[in-house]
Amino acid sequence: MKRALVAGAGPVGLTAALTLARGGVPVTVLEAGPELAAESRASTFHPPTLEMLDGLGVLPELMARGLIARTFQYRDRRGGPVATLDMAVLADDTPHPYRVQCEQSKLTPILMEHLLRHGGEVVFGAAVREVLPQAGGVLVTTEAGARFTGDRLVAADGAHSAVRRSLGVPFEGITYPERFLVASTEEDLDTLLPGIAPINYVFDPEEWLVLLRTPDHWRVLLPTPEDTPDGAELARLAGRLRAVADPGRDWKVTHASLYRVHQRVAARFRDGPVLLAGDAAHVNNPLGGLGMNSGIHDAVLLAAALLSGDEAAVDEAAGRRRRVALDHVRAISHGNWEKLRSADPAAHHAELRALAADPRAARAHLLRACLITSLR
Repeated sequence: MKRALVAGAGPVGLTAALTLARGGVPVTVLEAGPELAAESRASTFHPPTLEMLDGLGVLPELMARGLIARTFQYRDRRGGPVATLDMAVLADDTPHPYRVQCEQSKLTPILMEHLLRHGGEVVFGAAVREVLPQAGGVLVTTEAGARFTGDRLVAADGAHSAVRRSLGVPFEGITYPERFLVASTEEDLDTLLPGIAPINYVFDPEEWLVLLRTPDHWRVLLPTPEDTPDGAELARLAGRLRAVADPGRDWKVTHASLYRVHQRVAARFRDGPVLLAGDAAHVNNPLGGLGMNSGIHDAVLLAAALLSGDEAAVDEAAGRRRRVALDHVRAISHGNWEKLRSADPAAHHAELRALAADPRAARAHLLRACLITSLR
């Protein structure tokens, strides 16, 4: 390849670009925004993702900014802890038998710095308008009228991918009936909820929730009705948080946002010289932390296939990544949603307690939940 283009300077796009640049390919990343996104967004890194980032030489810097979560917990909203799973059972399967909690906005500057060291470039304010496959490559035109050519294009420009739309690739699936509200708080939840783990999935048929520790704060994810005004939901957030744990005053909330959640997979991950990766190729609910992780896996494996120069290998990689999106990512994340909101969670409680008590069963569960089996 004389030059590769990448649309999107998020963790997926920059991972693909760095993989290609380390393989000796000149890379230009086209980013719609004026700078790298600063929002927290995804914050959980699974073991195989850590292995891939280690292979790209960026893991030590991520580890220095993140925190290690060796356990995660299932809880009942009313009854407290149900089961705690210890990722140490994966010690023979990965050099990283833990999750790392760190906002993706802390990873992207690291990736970009390494990319620039390897001769890659990032062009900001370059929103893709049109993609035209042509003999031997692809022509990309931006909203500002700039034109870029490359032998290959990796589209990692998010769920509303302009590349995918330009190519007319269908993106079918569902939209969840509720919105998700994410609040970041400076409260000490270890004190308010003694015994919680860094990652907690809380069952409740009326209002399930997720509690995640990050280096800077705790994040709380709450389901929210689909058709109420955003302002009304943000106004009642204080009461909802005090119902989770009451410090005798309103929680200290640093940021809160509402968003709709979709479960969709592109009809194909390859369209001639263009490959789709991450949210441009598949989106899912955030329960289980699979979206960014599977997207980084897309980036590394698709870029590696491109570096091989074998078109059959590229086709196989694109097809396999689509199967993973359907059979692993979609199935696991949707299953997590169904269990958390179950009208009768008692059966799930018993299943999880048995799982936590059986190291072999826990290992089998975690191999799948952490996407290790999806790579084998």
